[in-house]
Amino acid sequence: MRGLSFFVIVLISCNHYSQATKQSFSRMFEVEYGANLPAGDLAQRYGFLNHVGGGVLFRSPQNLIFGFESAFIFGNQFKSEFDSVFSHLSDAQGNITDINGDIALVMTYARGFYANGFLGKLIQLSQKKKASHLQLKLGFGYLQHRFRIETNQQVVPQIETDYRKGYDRFTTGINTSQFIGYAFLPEEGFYQFYGGLYIQEGFTYNRRTINFDQPNVPVSRDLRLDLQIGVKLGWYIPFYKAEPRDYYFE
Repeated sequence: MRGLSFFVIVLISCNHYSQATKQSFSRMFEVEYGANLPAGDLAQRYGFLNHVGGGVLFRSPQNLIFGFESAFIFGNQFKSEFDSVFSHLSDAQGNITDINGDIALVMTYARGFYANGFLGKLIQLSQKKKASHLQLKLGFGYLQHRFRIETNQQVVPQIETDYRKGYDRFTTGINTSQFIGYAFLPEEGFYQFYGGLYIQEGFTYNRRTINFDQPNVPVSRDLRLDLQIGVKLGWYIPFYKAEPRDYYFE
């Protein structure tokens, strides 16, 4: 229902904006998707990661841009740090049993979130093609990520409720980002979009005090460098300013 409500709002908004008079815009919503490969310390935990999010962008008459963007991070590929995370709960066949002695279906996911403020510049690529721009952005904000565990309707006491915190490697810190790409921004219509390459650098720390799968190994308190390198595609939803209209009465 939430997804349906979102698209209904977008459609209503588009219908409203289509009635506006042609004029350059200064504010835009954005909806974006990013495909990422982790690097640095993050590559020891996760494989391919997705970003889905959006934000608000403000554009000055000089084509300077600034705003806010955030995204939900998710994936299901894991690396060496999680190879044996449930080994102490598994039997000789590698199965985990629930409270009734049945084989449990334990599902695991990568989950995270980031929120950045950003500054940037739009550089027009051609006088003939005024809608085509080189887009440059620098961002700074917050990053968090963790290992999510789900058992659905089954109960595995060792990994339920707060016990999951002993396995999730909850990590947070500051985040910086850089983006370079192409933006298509005509003065009217709803075909504004962008795409390009970006990198994010997370300067993070582990926030848990113990990992239950390694109770005798101290949790590192060292600064982590969590890198994400990827491609981002997005759609801009502009706010047009309608020009005043004159009315005459006899």
